[in-house]
Amino acid sequence: MTIPGEHISVMVDEVIRGLALKDGGAYVDGTFGAGGYTAALLRSANCTVWGIDRDPLAQTFAANLSEKFPGQITVLSGCYGDMEALLAEVGVERIDGIALDLGVSSMQIDDPGRGFSFRGDGPLDMRMGTSEQTAADVVNQYAEEELANIIYQYGEERASRRIAHAIVELRKTKPITRTGQLASLIRSVVAKSKDGIDPATRTFQALRIYVNDELGELERGLSAAERLLVPGGRLAVVSFHSLEDRRVKTFLRERSGDAPRPSRHLPDAGTVRVPTFAVTKKSGFKATPKEVAVNPRARSARLRVAERTAAPVMAAA
Repeated sequence: MTIPGEHISVMVDEVIRGLALKDGGAYVDGTFGAGGYTAALLRSANCTVWGIDRDPLAQTFAANLSEKFPGQITVLSGCYGDMEALLAEVGVERIDGIALDLGVSSMQIDDPGRGFSFRGDGPLDMRMGTSEQTAADVVNQYAEEELANIIYQYGEERASRRIAHAIVELRKTKPITRTGQLASLIRSVVAKSKDGIDPATRTFQALRIYVNDELGELERGLSAAERLLVPGGRLAVVSFHSLEDRRVKTFLRERSGDAPRPSRHLPDAGTVRVPTFAVTKKSGFKATPKEVAVNPRARSARLRVAERTAAPVMAAA
C-alpha cells in the first residue's frame, strides 16, 4: 500500500481493513501528520477525508495530496480532541470512520529543530503546535517535586526524583535549553539499562506528553468519536506505549459493556448502560514481523478497532 519514498504510516493496511471503508463515506484522519493514513484512505475508496492536525507543517502535505485527490481532502488546523467543534464549523455532524495514530510523528521527531529527540542536538521545544509552553519552560520553571511527578507519571521513570533534583541543581548555574544538554544530564545520573534503551528516553517522553497534553487530548478525542460516528462507523486507534493503550482499552471496555461489573452483593444502581461500541478484537492487533523489520517504530504499536452501535452516547458513570 505504501508508495516508495512517501511517509510510512504504522499498521496502515490493518487500519484500512479495520475501518471497513465504503465509497461515498466521510472519514477523519485525526492525526494527519504527513498524510500517510489519508493517502491510504483515498486510494482504498472513493471517499472524503477530513484531516486534523495542530502542526502547521501538515498543511504542506495536505496541499500535495489535494493535487492527487482534488475535492476529496480538507485538513483542519487544530487538535483532534476538538474534532467535533472543528467539523461543526465546516458543516459536518456525522462521520463514517475515524483513524488516530497517537504520539509524535516521524516528521517531528526526525527534525532536531523541533526538540523531540535526543539523537541530535536542538532547542528543548517539543511543541506539536504553536501555542503550548515549551519543554524548556517546564524544565527551567517548575518546582523539583512537580518535575519529579511529571517524569514519573508520564514517563514511568523510577529515577524521576533523582533526575528532577539534578535538573534543579544544574539550572541554578545555567538554563537548560538544548536537548543534548538535558540528555547528557540524565545520562550522568541514570545508568543505561540492560536492554540498551537510552536513559533519557522516559524523561523525554514524559515532557513531550505533558507539554502537549497528549493523554487529555486522547480522552477528549475518544469521547468526540463516540458522538460523531454513525451506527456501523468504525474507530481505529494506534498507540505506542502503555499509557496511551491503557486509556483506549479502558474507554472501549466501558463503552462495549466489557468493563468489570460491581459485586453482585452490592445494591443495583438501576442504570442500564447500553454498549455504544462493539470491539472487533479484545486484545487488539500488533504489527507483523515483516512490517517491524521495515519500520522499527511499529514494534511497540498496538491497534484497537471498534464499531459504533446505534445506542445513544453513554453518559458518564
